[in-house]
Amino acid sequence: MNSKETICKKRIADDFNEGKELLQNLKNSVTIFGSARTPQTDKYSILAQKLAFKLSKKNINIITGGGDGIMQAANRGAYKADSAHSIGLSIDLPFEQSTNPYTTKNLTFNYFFSRKYMLVKYSQACVVFPGGFGTLDEMFEVLTLTQTGKMNGFKVFLVGVDYWKYLIKFIKKSLYKEGMINKEDLNIITLTDDIKLIEKEIEKLLK
Repeated sequence: MNSKETICKKRIADDFNEGKELLQNLKNSVTIFGSARTPQTDKYSILAQKLAFKLSKKNINIITGGGDGIMQAANRGAYKADSAHSIGLSIDLPFEQSTNPYTTKNLTFNYFFSRKYMLVKYSQACVVFPGGFGTLDEMFEVLTLTQTGKMNGFKVFLVGVDYWKYLIKFIKKSLYKEGMINKEDLNIITLTDDIKLIEKEIEKLLK
């Protein structure tokens, strides 16, 4: 094994070991996904902050990718609640701030795949706000893991009815209609802009 492979192997091990050390003893955690590009004044950032605040007040930890936009809004809400942990699992990117200032626990990962795994490994649900390719990647990995029984009972909430409605239509009219997924797979996803409903559903899930 050459030095480059050795360094790569060590960085992968560091990602998983440090992530486990940071998160494994936490109870009741929810992951919030969404774009780093969303302004803090955007309606979805405001909803993310409100939801994170309400969940945190019920002693539910909030986990995000630690960056700007929706992630910062969610971390800010949890940080202001000051009742549970506000966690940021970030990654160094040239066009994105590494970690926002509203975390009580944070870790910067070397690789996307290890970061994605740790973002949901210790959560019981995720809430997905509008985002781009990265958000879609995270969401579909969670859907696949839940569909295949690797994350039993995990729930996925999509916030942004107007934003996600065409994706949901594609899932129903193409994936389901063509037999690529089963009917019960549709029940993994809840599309709503009602954060009170999400809050109640997550509370029931964590009982």
